[in-house]
Amino acid sequence: MVSESSLAVSGLPEGVREREQWVCWREEDRDGKPTKIPVTPGAGGFASSTESDTWSDVETALEYTETEHADGIGFVFTDDDPIVGVDLDDCRDPETGDVDDAARDIIDRLDSYTEVSPSGTGFHVLIKGELPEGRNRRGSVELYDTARFFTVTGDHVEQTPNRVARRQDALTAIHREYVQDTERATASESEQRDGTDDQSTETDTVDAGVDVDLEDEALLEKARNASNGEKFERLWNGDTGGYDSHSEADMALCCLLAFWTGGDQTQMDQLFRQSELHREKWDEVHYADGSTYGEKTIERSIATTSEFYEPDASDDTADAHDPAADSSPGVDAGDSERSRAYLAEKNRLLGERIDELEATLTEKTERIDTLEAEVERLTEELATRDRESGDPQESTPADTGEGDNESETASVWGRTKRLFGSDSK
Repeated sequence: MVSESSLAVSGLPEGVREREQWVCWREEDRDGKPTKIPVTPGAGGFASSTESDTWSDVETALEYTETEHADGIGFVFTDDDPIVGVDLDDCRDPETGDVDDAARDIIDRLDSYTEVSPSGTGFHVLIKGELPEGRNRRGSVELYDTARFFTVTGDHVEQTPNRVARRQDALTAIHREYVQDTERATASESEQRDGTDDQSTETDTVDAGVDVDLEDEALLEKARNASNGEKFERLWNGDTGGYDSHSEADMALCCLLAFWTGGDQTQMDQLFRQSELHREKWDEVHYADGSTYGEKTIERSIATTSEFYEPDASDDTADAHDPAADSSPGVDAGDSERSRAYLAEKNRLLGERIDELEATLTEKTERIDTLEAEVERLTEELATRDRESGDPQESTPADTGEGDNESETASVWGRTKRLFGSDSK
């Protein structure tokens, strides 16, 4: 059973702990297989992940685990919350704690509250976001955002945040790569059937094969003078603004370095170490194959970079030109290739900016909803006071206290104007 001593309420992520979307569960055998059955806290009957009257607050759920009728607690996902659960099964050795590469990759990229599952053989990750359309399960990876519940153990994974973070970009990418990408899954299954071994390494698959041969200082100068040089300079100086996490900023800088170095992993590594984003985590081993966080970040950035810089020996300044000018007559094929590279990078930047604006729009919409609710409350309050004051034509202010009512009415509208006035500043 899970007791408050083993699962402290204060240790659960804020925003999840406060929601009354908790159930209990007990393990039963179904067709010879152990199954976790949702139980209504306090009542003991079967709980439903779609019926809120079978849920409770977390304290009530925890209390019920002290009885013989429940083995643990669980959190229910609904359409009314922004929380998505990522379930990673059969990826952890419960005795040694070793984690397979795919699970480690997903956990690192989501960078949100993560805990070990009750069996000890998997993980549950909680994030804020919107689950992409399409299938939500492939192999040992499952994604849920409604009408399901997650068992909660409180066995928090060290080096992951204690909060439920918004990770829409990472969620979209992981859904595409691990759940939706049928080509990747088919290739993996084919390799397993054919007995493919270490003859083809991961490094081989991400090798860009572009020989740039620029010294570090020359490369940095070109990167700073390019059309997206301002972004490069911000990242180089350690500015993570606009990114949900430090890890996403690391990835963004590595993608730029991948373009300018032609995918040279050694040069990318030595350049990144010179940037202000570099930290101790870069050299920490995060994967079962012994790879460090920095090595995997570099490999992923090269794999996701479709265009690489190709220097033109006859024009040392061509890399810094404005791609919009490439529609002019007399532009050679080399310039055209660089234009496409720049445009691809600009498109990627625009995509990131759109994601930022969508997040801002969501926040503004929530604020508008709050303001509209406040206006409705104040309007109702005003109407109630008008009704209580009676018909002003049948009495005088001296008899009815109309002057006081007018003062109260002015006060209500004054609060309304101050509310909107403070929001608009």
